Amino acid sequence: QVQLVQSGGGLVQAGGSLRLSCAASGLSRGTFTSYAMGWFRQAPGKEREFVGYITWSGRQTQYTDSVKGRFTVSKDNTKRTAYLQMNNLQPEDTAVYYCAANGAASVRVGEYSYWGQGTQVTVSS
Repeated sequence: QVQLVQSGGGLVQAGGSLRLSCAASGLSRGTFTSYAMGWFRQAPGKEREFVGYITWSGRQTQYTDSVKGRFTVSKDNTKRTAYLQMNNLQPEDTAVYYCAANGAASVRVGEYSYWGQGTQVTVSS
């Protein structure tokens, strides 16, 4: 059974940084290597939205405009873990953040096969 377990998150002041981790279990290292990893977020009363993804090879990343230059997605295949480094956080970044895994990278929520449990990120002004 594939599981994505998230860690990190919490409360930070505006301008601060956080790193989220997403560890995969139930996948061999080779299988994890073949998966693209996406990050999404959901603020209260809003739909889940795309934040960024990294392709299976790690050669390509894509971000939503509001986080470009501030957030970085990466993956460590030896550890079967993906990361979301968030710098210069702003109050509008406050949301529950989710990682997701899929064979192909996508900006669409419905395209992903596996999801993490979500972790709260709160940015105070």
